[in-house]
Amino acid sequence: MEESLSLKDRKGFKIGFIIFLTILLFIAFLVGNIKGTLQVEAKRIFEVIMTDDGSPERMVIWNIRLPRMILAALVGANLALSGAILQGVMKNPLADPSIIGISSGAGLLGIVVLVVFPQYIGLVPIAAFVGAMVAAFLIYILSWKGGIQTTRIILAGVAVSALFGAGISGILVFYSDRVHGALTFMNGSLSSRSWPEVWTILPYTIIGFILVNIFSEKLNILILGDDVARGVGLNVEATRLGFTALAAFLAASAVSVVGLLGFVGLIVPHSIRLIIGNDYKYMFPATALLGSVLLMFSDTFARTFLSPTEIPVGIVMAVVGAPFFLFLLRRE
Repeated sequence: MEESLSLKDRKGFKIGFIIFLTILLFIAFLVGNIKGTLQVEAKRIFEVIMTDDGSPERMVIWNIRLPRMILAALVGANLALSGAILQGVMKNPLADPSIIGISSGAGLLGIVVLVVFPQYIGLVPIAAFVGAMVAAFLIYILSWKGGIQTTRIILAGVAVSALFGAGISGILVFYSDRVHGALTFMNGSLSSRSWPEVWTILPYTIIGFILVNIFSEKLNILILGDDVARGVGLNVEATRLGFTALAAFLAASAVSVVGLLGFVGLIVPHSIRLIIGNDYKYMFPATALLGSVLLMFSDTFARTFLSPTEIPVGIVMAVVGAPFFLFLLRRE
C-alpha cells in the first residue's frame, strides 16, 4: 500500500526526514560552538562542558556559546511552531506571527516594559504574552463577519501589525534617550543572551511542544474545511481560537527573550509542508527541528561573518526571508 504513495506521503520517509533533521541539529550545535574569534576543536567542546578546567575555552563555551546555541534552538522551534499553527488555522501559507501582528503585539508591550518601566524588566515575558493575545483578539474581532474567513484574518493581521508598529515607533520617539537599549530588541538579536534567557523560555517550549503534539489531530481535521470538521463533531471556532492562543503563547515567549524576529514562522513550516506534506503529527516535530537548525546556523553566521562586529540575527533572517515571502506571494 505504501509503495503506491508519493514519497512525501510515506511514513518511513517522514520519520527518516525527522531523523535527518535531528542529525542536522547536532551539526548546527557543533558548528555554533566551534566558530568564533576563539576557535575550539569539536572534541574539546564536550570536554569543557563536562569538566570545569578553568580554561579560556570553558569560559567561552559555557558562558557564551552553549547557552546562546540552546536559546537559538528554543526560539527557532517556538517561532516555527507558531507559524505552522497559524498557517494551518488560517489555511494560508503566508501566515506568520510577525506578518499578521502577533509578534508586533508582543513587541509593543515588551518595549513598554523595557523603555518606560525598565525597573520591571522581569515582567517582559508576561507583558509580551498579553500583547500577543490582545493582537490575536483584535484580529479576530476585526475579521469576524458572520464567521471567520482566512483572507479577512490576514488583512486584519496586517492592519493590526501596522498599528502596533506605529505604537512601538511612537514610544521610541517619546523616549529617545532610552532607544539604545531597545534597538537589539527591535532587530531581534541573541547578543549578550545567556542562561537566564534559556531558563525563561524553556518552560514555554516544553509546554508548547507537548500541547501541539497532543492536539495535532484536531488541526489535521480543521484543515480539511469547516464543514467537514463540524461533521465529525469538532467545535471549529473553539479549536481555531485555542490554536491561535497557543501560537500567541509560543511567539510571545520568543519575542520576550530575543525581540522582534521575523520570517522563521513563514519559511520553516512552508518548507516542511513541501517536503513531508500536511500531516501535523509529523509536521510539528519536523518544524520544531528545522526552526532550531535554521536559527542556530543563522545566528552563527550573524556572529562570525563580520567578526568581531556582530550582525543582529533578525537582519540575517530578513535578508533570507523577504525573497522567500515574495516567492510565496507570486506562487499563490
